[in-house]
Amino acid sequence: MRKLAAVLLILVISVPCLPLPQAASANKAVQSPDGTALTIYNADFAVVRQPVPLDLKAGVTPVTFADTTATLEPDSIVLRDPTGRHQLVVLEQNYRNDPVSVGKMLQLYEGQTIDFEVVRDGNVQIVPGKIIRSGYQRPVYQPGQYPVPGGSDPIVEVDGKLQFGLPGKPLFPALAGDTILKPTLNWLLQSDRSGSFIGELSYITGGLKWEADYNLVAPESGDTVDLVGWITMQNNSGKQFDNVRIKLMAGDVQKLQENRYAARGYAMKAMDVAEAAPAVTEKAFDEFHLYSLARPTTLHDRETKQVEFVTAMGLHAETQYIYNGSQFQFGSYWGGCQRDPNCGMGDVNKKVNVYKQFKNSDANHLGVALPKGKLRFYRRDDDGHLEFTGENMIDHTPKDELVRVYVGNSFDLVGERKRMNFSEAPHSFDETYQITLRNHKKDPVTILVREPMYRWTQWKIVAASHKWNKVDAQWVEFPVTVAPDGEQTVTYTVHYWWP
Repeated sequence: MRKLAAVLLILVISVPCLPLPQAASANKAVQSPDGTALTIYNADFAVVRQPVPLDLKAGVTPVTFADTTATLEPDSIVLRDPTGRHQLVVLEQNYRNDPVSVGKMLQLYEGQTIDFEVVRDGNVQIVPGKIIRSGYQRPVYQPGQYPVPGGSDPIVEVDGKLQFGLPGKPLFPALAGDTILKPTLNWLLQSDRSGSFIGELSYITGGLKWEADYNLVAPESGDTVDLVGWITMQNNSGKQFDNVRIKLMAGDVQKLQENRYAARGYAMKAMDVAEAAPAVTEKAFDEFHLYSLARPTTLHDRETKQVEFVTAMGLHAETQYIYNGSQFQFGSYWGGCQRDPNCGMGDVNKKVNVYKQFKNSDANHLGVALPKGKLRFYRRDDDGHLEFTGENMIDHTPKDELVRVYVGNSFDLVGERKRMNFSEAPHSFDETYQITLRNHKKDPVTILVREPMYRWTQWKIVAASHKWNKVDAQWVEFPVTVAPDGEQTVTYTVHYWWP
């Protein structure tokens, strides 16, 4: 049983800056109609595409547009007539992102005296004060966050004395200068003909991101799980998107990072899920995968919105136990072990790692391209309650690939590792190891004992108590089944040699 749903908006290619015209005079802001679309990427940016009504004259028309995000990239703007009837040229574009605020108004009135409303002993008084320093700094955008105001305390002179902070509520005479209420684009647009039409504005913006989350619920016993996947969208762009079409792009999309962006993503009705229309649909798109929300939705500023996009019942999910007693990590220095008998003989790890894995295939009731995200495991107790049993991140996982995550260490499984013998000869070493496994569970458990062949590239196991498999050039694996409340001991001898 599967339910797919797709989310987010629309895709745009960043081309030289072509702004968006709007009706008539430079002092007249244009409001865009419904029909905005988004394509959100899982790297804290999005592409916005929105229709703009334009009323241009032949020649040059000044246009003001105040319906953008606070985190757009001005040089990514593309403006066009989708019908191709008007040839638009942007002669000049100005983007302002300092909407009016108390701090901004204080800055505009620096050096001037304004009134402050002060409450003293329950009475409202008007006190004049000269603004010596506003303390205002333009808000700074940080990836994944709403623009954060900066600055320092204002300094105001009252009755000939300086004070930090405002004496009361400032009462400004009027909006000073060319203040704006929203982030605003101003253009000089040149058109080859006059006329009114709906233009299309597209741009890249920060402040929008999405991620996937998966919950896997297992019954009281057994290896089957039910999976529910959510898409979570966050809007910190400074703009509300009303009735918008949304697409989500999953994959590792290359995007250059700019200096200003430091270091740069329920209730169900009583009905059969199989008969319900999918909330999200998915398809391959170029080298990525695109998830589309079935219906338009409203995404408020500073809002987190979730949509269920995949449901699968009865997946077979295996539990895998791995014991790596040496904890050895291969690195550029590892070859030095051929000259150091104590190499790799640090603290012994006694923990047995627990992994969960399942095949993302049709045969396993799934078979969907899974975007990267957090995978949580729950198991139902005998009282019916769900208990959390671990979580980890998964990467983008295509159909028919294995999903495998580390979820913690076993409480009832213990391992010990000892070196029993070591002998050295010219250009060779021989070592014997003993690994002891103890199972305090009520059921038998198979543990994969992983051992590193770390001294040199030329090696062979000359004796072993259990069957083993060569994982790769530097690792071997012993599958060992341990009975309930039982113990198993694995021994092996490895011979290394070099020229």
